[in-house]
Amino acid sequence: MALTGLEHYLVLTADLAATRDFYQNALGMTEGFRPPLGFPGHWMYLGATPVIHIAEWSTYTAHSAANDIPVTAPAPSTGAFDHVAFNAEDFAAVLARLDRHGVKPARNLASASGMRQLFVFDPNGVKIEINFRNT
Repeated sequence: MALTGLEHYLVLTADLAATRDFYQNALGMTEGFRPPLGFPGHWMYLGATPVIHIAEWSTYTAHSAANDIPVTAPAPSTGAFDHVAFNAEDFAAVLARLDRHGVKPARNLASASGMRQLFVFDPNGVKIEINFRNT
């Protein structure tokens, strides 16, 4: 068996709406189909792919415990997990969108790889890296 690709990552939060709004409004993802899973949440899509699953801490923890599935404990940071990276196009448009939503990115405009990068944090402290290659 071989892994074939990344499907999504899960963000646990105390504020479903603020987290959904960040990914939808500031980053331009769309909320899409999410099957009934036994706990509230949202799936955020890039095109046809659900890339971020958002769930509320307590209901997700209760649901997982009832199904004997381990859950990450809340921590003051993301622990060993540092960031998630996305590729993007149109540097100026992404900067403008972030600014409209009050998100101030850190910038790396001279990376060793030759790309420009922006770094932002979601409402839960998850660092998001946005990479622009040849744009």
